[in-house]
Amino acid sequence: MSETLAMAEQKEAIGPGRLILVVGPSGAGKDTLLGLARAACAEDTDIVFPRRIVTREASAAEDNIAMSPDEFRRALDHGDFAEHWEAHGHAYALPIEINDDIRAGRTVVANVSRTVLDDLRCAYVNVVVVAITAPPEVLAERLAARARVSDGNIRERLDRAVGTSADVTIVNAGSAEYHGRHLVRVIRNECWHE
Repeated sequence: MSETLAMAEQKEAIGPGRLILVVGPSGAGKDTLLGLARAACAEDTDIVFPRRIVTREASAAEDNIAMSPDEFRRALDHGDFAEHWEAHGHAYALPIEINDDIRAGRTVVANVSRTVLDDLRCAYVNVVVVAITAPPEVLAERLAARARVSDGNIRERLDRAVGTSADVTIVNAGSAEYHGRHLVRVIRNECWHE
C-alpha cells in the first residue's frame, strides 16, 4: 500500500479542486500535449502544472526537477511528496504542494504512472484520468527518434500492457495542436466527455 493510500484511509480525500492525471506509453506525446496545454492555460491562475521530481536529468522535452537518488530518498523521508513511484529505473514524485492547490479549488494537471492511479483516485475527491496513446508504429518511431539512453529497451516498452481506467483517451496521431486543444477542454472541464 502506498503512503498516499494510507493517508487517504486515515483522512478524508482531498478536494474540492480537480486532479487531472495524464498517463500513457512512452512516445505517446504526453509531454508535447502537456506543453501545449500549459501554454494555452498560462493566464489561468486556477490551473497548475506542477513539475515532477525525477531521478534523471531534466531535458528540453520534460520540465522536471532533477534529484539524485539520495536527495530523492531524503525528500521522501521528509514528506515532501504527494505521491511517488518508480519506473524504468528512475524514481518519480509529485510535490506535496499540489494538495494545497487542490484544497484551494484549483485544477492540478500531472503526468503520472498508471501504477498510482488507484491510490490517487482514493486520495483525491475529483480525479480525471486522461490516457494519451498513439498507434504502435508511431510509438516505436518516436522512441527511436528520441534515442534517450534511459529509455532502455524500446521493444520492452512497446510490449508493456497499456490498459487503464481512463476517463478520456486521446489518440495522439496527427496534429499535436488539435490533440492539445482536446486536452485543454478536459482541463477546463469544457464538454470533453467522449
